[in-house]
Amino acid sequence: MRRIGNITRRGFAVAALGVASSALWTPGAAASPRGGGGAAEGTAAAAGRRGPGGGNTHRPEFRGMWLATVANRDWPSKPGLTAAQQQAELLAYFDEAAAARLNAVLFQVRPTADALWPSPHEPWSQYLTGVQGRDPGWNPLEFAVREAHERGLELHAWFNPYRIANHADPGKLIPTHPARVHPDWVLSYGGKLYYNPGLPEVRAFVLDAIMDAVRRYPVDGVHFDDYFYPYPVAGQTLNDDAAYAEHGGGFPDRASWRRDNVDRLVRELGERVHATRRTARFGVSPFAVWRNKGTDPTGSDTQAGVQTYDDLYADTRKWVREGWLDYIVPQVYWNIGFAAADYAKLVPWWARTVDGTKVHLYIGEALYKAGDPAQPAAWQNPKELSRHLTFDERYKQVRGNVYFSAKEVATDRTGAMARVVADHYPTRVRPPR
Repeated sequence: MRRIGNITRRGFAVAALGVASSALWTPGAAASPRGGGGAAEGTAAAAGRRGPGGGNTHRPEFRGMWLATVANRDWPSKPGLTAAQQQAELLAYFDEAAAARLNAVLFQVRPTADALWPSPHEPWSQYLTGVQGRDPGWNPLEFAVREAHERGLELHAWFNPYRIANHADPGKLIPTHPARVHPDWVLSYGGKLYYNPGLPEVRAFVLDAIMDAVRRYPVDGVHFDDYFYPYPVAGQTLNDDAAYAEHGGGFPDRASWRRDNVDRLVRELGERVHATRRTARFGVSPFAVWRNKGTDPTGSDTQAGVQTYDDLYADTRKWVREGWLDYIVPQVYWNIGFAAADYAKLVPWWARTVDGTKVHLYIGEALYKAGDPAQPAAWQNPKELSRHLTFDERYKQVRGNVYFSAKEVATDRTGAMARVVADHYPTRVRPPR
């Protein structure tokens, strides 16, 4: 991942390995019932997915970008801008997405137990005004949905479920913050604050906070990334002893209980989203390694230092198999041939995982690594990302790609994104449904 200030972005990928146009359609307006694909896709090469030379033959395909707001990573460029300045910056990103022939934006609207809409549950985000709880004078989520749709883009609202703050001082939160009102809900770990996933009242609160946005705005999707239980921090222990003592009695061990806590959140959110907004889709973009083959013979041929099943207590493979998701976007943030986690080994593993299900597979792409001198040599070649999509053409189960993140789509320092567009996106297409 790139870094958010001093925070390593989305899963600590390297450390975890041990080292503008008129609308083409109205998103969500005529969506078919969720599902499709699955066993009918088979496991053979994706003949017909793209034409000769990689041009998409108008088959629906998800082409997305993440737009991160935590620590002002992508937007707004800094807190305290006027409403007009913030709106202009957001529209510029949407125009860049449309110009790159993308069709979806995954917009982070709840970065740290806060909100980018007038939520009755949580305070306005500090990343808008610089002051947590201060009204910015406009409604970013409402604006974003409307403007995305005008450009033929789907808007997927991206929520972080448990993160409260990227610091460990509850006193820095406003007095009315739910974490101040309910200090027993809070865990401090690794210099940060989290809601305790093991408390049923926390799960109920998180679901209510998210569903407020889903009910009020015509979002096309609800999205989680890779943050569930915190990534491990060496030498530190997550102290959820009291919650485990109260709620973990029916489980063989703490790890099984923790996985069940996350399972319940994911399953219940998907059920509520579909019951509330029929056309909305629910998806997750996990760290790409469920388990290493050395840990579990059904795992991927990788040697990752973090495994979502064991370390984040996120059984992403189960969520696919149980059909709790509409789509999954594993963050396959490594180059083809990377020894510890080879793109060319992870994509086939995920294709096998979704095969026979109705869950769509989109691949998360590390556009932020392109041209970064700190990255392996493969990332200095502007063709690397395009090679990923060419590789994906072998697998019908791969229904699209998502790029991290909006800033890199806009700046495209090495032309890697332009190469993807030239090689693979000759026209705009609809997202799959």
